[in-house]
Amino acid sequence: MKVEDILRKKGTRIGMVRINETVSTALRLMKAENTGALVVKDVCRTEGNTVVGVISERDVVRALVDRGPAILEQAVSALMTRDPYCCSPSDSVRHVLSLMDEHGIRHVPVLEGSTLVGVVSVRDLIRRQLEELSADGVPVAAATAAATAAATAAEGWDFPVVANQ
Repeated sequence: MKVEDILRKKGTRIGMVRINETVSTALRLMKAENTGALVVKDVCRTEGNTVVGVISERDVVRALVDRGPAILEQAVSALMTRDPYCCSPSDSVRHVLSLMDEHGIRHVPVLEGSTLVGVVSVRDLIRRQLEELSADGVPVAAATAAATAAATAAEGWDFPVVANQ
């Protein structure tokens, strides 16, 4: 399965924020878009709209703990992950899951050349895997428990995940 298959199913709507917006604005956009991360666009360069980073809820929570609520009025550029790991539509889901696991990330921008065409999240990938397992006759509860265990392991959580029986 390829990333383009995921994008075809979920659509290509992309949550974005400008690099000079406040963290507070980014959080409002995340809430409105029902997403845990936004692609950060650079509107200062002459070319404009260049992907320069990703800001996630995790970035904000960590900064709140470390620096306090004043970060909410800082520019997104202060917290974002610069030069994010990206993938292409032709990349395999396995490759993107490995990238997410290796680097501890949950959202990956999808670039076709230098053009942003979408974002895939760990949730998108797990959801697609569950659909395939269900189509293959694997009970959804078992598949969900396996996917949840894999996702929590990737996050570094050390508590057991128990599926409803």
